[in-house]
Amino acid sequence: MSQASPAFPFSVDLTGKVAVVTGGAGILGAAMCRALAASGASIAIIGRDQAKAQRLADEIEGKGGKAKGYSCNVLDRVALEQTAAAIAADLGPCDILINGAGGNHPKGVTGQEYFDAATAGNSPEQSSFFDLGMEGFEFVFDLNLMGTVLPSQVFARQMLGRSGCSIINISSMSAFRPLTKVAAYSGAKAAVSNFTQWLAVHLGQSGIRVNAIAPGFFITEQNRELMLEKDGNYTPRAQKVITQTPMRRFGEADELIGALLWLAESRASGFVTGSIIAVDGGFSAYSGV
Repeated sequence: MSQASPAFPFSVDLTGKVAVVTGGAGILGAAMCRALAASGASIAIIGRDQAKAQRLADEIEGKGGKAKGYSCNVLDRVALEQTAAAIAADLGPCDILINGAGGNHPKGVTGQEYFDAATAGNSPEQSSFFDLGMEGFEFVFDLNLMGTVLPSQVFARQMLGRSGCSIINISSMSAFRPLTKVAAYSGAKAAVSNFTQWLAVHLGQSGIRVNAIAPGFFITEQNRELMLEKDGNYTPRAQKVITQTPMRRFGEADELIGALLWLAESRASGFVTGSIIAVDGGFSAYSGV
């Protein structure tokens, strides 16, 4: 069994498993890759930027793990199938799929939190629901939902007939409690949660478990400018988040690891499928009163 990482106080033995992580080079994805590697799994890191993915793979290998970076657009089925074949040849067939690719788009976001007819549409900062273009909306839905569906189709085929395999999707607090401004993202992540449950039922007798982690609020590359001022203080939106989070802080990337490893280890969560695990500091439980 691999030694426990300093980032988490227990060890899980994933020796001999191959974990494929889409969006694996981002802040949250990288923490997951490191933890899975520390638990003995071989890691296939998929991202649009192959150099960035390979840097993380080199870091993991420098610490005694096994990993390789791959460039692939998760919305390109042909590219996914080619990448899946390459991973199988390099590391072996996929045992654990982490669908971490996702994100938002400025054209899928409103400037206004609440519709104000007097100012709506006067500037990007005052854009409303009626100003949203479908290009941005479709991009966000494709990236988050189809970017989960397509990798699941491709990599789950390698799991069929093998024991201990699982898919772990990444949902969001936006799926539980839709956030102002980010209509497309909230809807897309709600769809990811629903798809997770649907696929768990569909594959329920195949031996493949399907679950999701729904992170609360973490500072990432994508939201840093929305949450932090240039001097490091919280923006007004970040202050709202903290006010609604009973633990009164943002999460740390390593705080997703316990849920991840529990779901990845079939001996720990072998009867768990179709679950959406909130890791949110109490955000989803708090009514504000």
